[in-house]
Amino acid sequence: MSDAVHPNVVRVVEAGRALGIEIVPRRFPDGTKTAADAAAAIGVDVGQIVKSLVFAVDGEIVMAYVSGANQLDESKLAEAAGGARCSRVDADAVRTATGFPIGGVPPFGHSTQLRVFVDPDLLQYNEVWAAAGTWNDVFPIAPNDLVRASGAVVTDLKRG
Repeated sequence: MSDAVHPNVVRVVEAGRALGIEIVPRRFPDGTKTAADAAAAIGVDVGQIVKSLVFAVDGEIVMAYVSGANQLDESKLAEAAGGARCSRVDADAVRTATGFPIGGVPPFGHSTQLRVFVDPDLLQYNEVWAAAGTWNDVFPIAPNDLVRASGAVVTDLKRG
């Protein structure tokens, strides 16, 4: 990889390789921080965007991968994780748990081992797009590879 590639993206590509997945990142200089921004930049349905959300369930940091078309139901995440209370965490907690900034958290390559839960709506697509470590870099991945590589539990997380 060239020197122009952000170190976070290199980490994601290397983590993918270790999991047997070839990561081909794409950079969008205007950013892909929100699901709508990412879908517009890439030219895909907003439902194909993987929102990587970090929450605390009874104090344990967990990840939820939710379709860009959906909102997370925090009570469903708490139940899936076997807890009673789900709460947001701040940017510092996200970076400590994952090693990446909010808006750039990839599905693997985290600095700590986290339990992961996946919105089944992502599985309806042949390809979904996830953050590659920065606000500007994303990559395509087959949903089944996303689940396998992240060791995720597929469960209903959608609000409403």
